Amino acid sequence: MSQYRIAVIVGSLRKDSFNRKLAHALEKLGPADFSFEELDIGGLPLYNQDNDANQAESVKHFKGRIKDAQGVIFVTAEYNRSIPGVLKNAIDNASRPYGQSAFAGKPAGILGISIGAIGTSLAQQHLRNVAAYLDMPTLNQPEVFLQAKEGFFDAAGDIGNVDTRKFLQGWMDAYVAWVKKNN
Repeated sequence: MSQYRIAVIVGSLRKDSFNRKLAHALEKLGPADFSFEELDIGGLPLYNQDNDANQAESVKHFKGRIKDAQGVIFVTAEYNRSIPGVLKNAIDNASRPYGQSAFAGKPAGILGISIGAIGTSLAQQHLRNVAAYLDMPTLNQPEVFLQAKEGFFDAAGDIGNVDTRKFLQGWMDAYVAWVKKNN
C-alpha cells in the first residue's frame, strides 16, 4: 500500500485530452510508495456562494479526496492564455466556504501540454497565483512547458521521446521530494 496518495486534477474535460494522457504517463514515473488518483471535475456544479452552507455531494466528495491526499498535481490545458473555466470552477468549489479550503497546505505540482510552442506556460503562471492564495506550497523548479507533437506519446501511452521521459522523471523525482518535505 502506498504511503503517499496524490490527487491529480486534469484541467480539461476532453476525452482525448493531451493533459489527461500526460497525467497517466506521469503516474507511471512515480515511485512505489506513491499512488495517484485522478479526480473528476466535470460533474461539479457551477460554484455559487449561496450553496456554501449546503454543498452538493459531488463537491463534498471532491473536497474529501483532496483532504485525504498528501499532495495535488494539476495537469492543465491553456484556454485563451489562462486556466480553463472548468478547472477554476473545481478550485472554487473545493476552496469554499472561506476558511474551509481543501487545498491549504497541500504540496502542489503544476504542469501541462499544448500544441502551442509555449505549452501551457501562461495557464501555469495563473494557476501558480491561485495556488499561492490557497496556501499551497508549490514546486517551482523544474518548470514543465511541453508542446504536443507527432510521436510525443507512444502506442502504450508513455512518453515517446527518451530525453523528454528523462526530463519528466526529473520533475517527478523533484515533486516526490517536495511532497515528502512538506508532509
